[in-house]
Amino acid sequence: MKKIVTIALCSVCCVSATAQQRYTLEQLKDSARHHNITLQNTQRSVEAAHQQRKEAFTKYFPNVSGAGAWFNANKGIARLDVNPSEVIPSALTSSLAASLPAEALAALASPIGVSMLKNGIIAGINAVQPIFAGGQIVNGNRLARIGEDVARLQLQLTENEVEKQTEQYYWQLVSLEEKMKTIAAVEALLADIHKDVDVAVRAGVAMRNDLLQVQLRQNEVESQKLKLQNGISIVRLLMAQYCGLNNTAFTLSYDSIAPELPVKQNHEQALLGTAEYQLLGKQVEATRLQKNIAIGQQLPTVAVGAGYNYHNLLDNNRAFGMIFATVSVPISDWWGGSHAIKRKKIEHQKAIDEQRDKAQLLQIRMQNAWNSVTEARQQLNIAQRSIEQSEENLRIHRDYYKAGTTTMSNLLEAQLLYQQSLDRRTDAYADLQNKLLEYRQSVGE
Repeated sequence: MKKIVTIALCSVCCVSATAQQRYTLEQLKDSARHHNITLQNTQRSVEAAHQQRKEAFTKYFPNVSGAGAWFNANKGIARLDVNPSEVIPSALTSSLAASLPAEALAALASPIGVSMLKNGIIAGINAVQPIFAGGQIVNGNRLARIGEDVARLQLQLTENEVEKQTEQYYWQLVSLEEKMKTIAAVEALLADIHKDVDVAVRAGVAMRNDLLQVQLRQNEVESQKLKLQNGISIVRLLMAQYCGLNNTAFTLSYDSIAPELPVKQNHEQALLGTAEYQLLGKQVEATRLQKNIAIGQQLPTVAVGAGYNYHNLLDNNRAFGMIFATVSVPISDWWGGSHAIKRKKIEHQKAIDEQRDKAQLLQIRMQNAWNSVTEARQQLNIAQRSIEQSEENLRIHRDYYKAGTTTMSNLLEAQLLYQQSLDRRTDAYADLQNKLLEYRQSVGE
């Protein structure tokens, strides 16, 4: 029966272990790209900018519009008073006087009111083709194309931010789990020391105070373990939410070997390929086009058109076609328009100055990122040497304690230095990975 229970428990453990998904850093980055809400919204902004560029392109073509109206008034819109005596020739008046009765002749002498346009239908369709608009259509299309380029560059920056945040979560979790392994090794070490000291106390060759010091250190390590477990739990939740993972039951696949340093790039050349610098260039180009559009708004606009219209205003169906041309010249707008042009020129110059200033800051950021990479690598080398030295120091103090030539306090101090050196190496390794990513992104890779 005991064998059956043991086999069942082992089976459950195996199923639980195999249920955990193992992720590499690249897999988590890819998952974050597909599930991150901020990145998805930025992708939608790119599509919106693409549609706006298509919308601007339609301005090159004729503007076709149709209109229609029906009306029915309580009386004729137009009224005309006609005096027959004024329109009848004098030669005809004498013959009419001889042939018509007196009442009819009296009626001809009175004005007659004629009412027209009491109801009717009007409809028409027109097409207007702009010929000259001061360059507003051309510059508007160029500006829309720049807007699409800007949206794509912002998407690249958002992807960089998602990649950076994913790596930070990843290496933070790696660091915490490595520290948990260090805690396990320290617990095993303290358990051995506790066992040796307990035997020595029972034999009367060591003081009980030594045993209490070991137990206090074990309590301290247990407290650190609880904090690490809580930290690991929170980081796992954050990573699962950020990368769109179904649960937090996953493991990480990584190489503990320190990576080689990349080749330092020419920062002046690398600057041209960065998304940040390209955005500054797009801003300069956009303000230049906005200035040209402001100038175009003060120039005459010329358009030609054709139309086909229908009406039955005089109780007679009429349909006709026509062609026309329009010229619009701003006159009073020149006053305010001249100030608008000056304002756009100032904004264009500001964009040029900002590009020059931030280009220098971007190069400084590259150099700072490279300095951080080299420093992080040196810190990792120092941490690796410290592990070797603290490990040897711990071994010597343990031998000295067994020989009775050192105190328990010195031994536990050596143990603490060894633990700290392991943690520093873990932090230095994670920091180097983050600094490498920052440098790659700063030079536009």
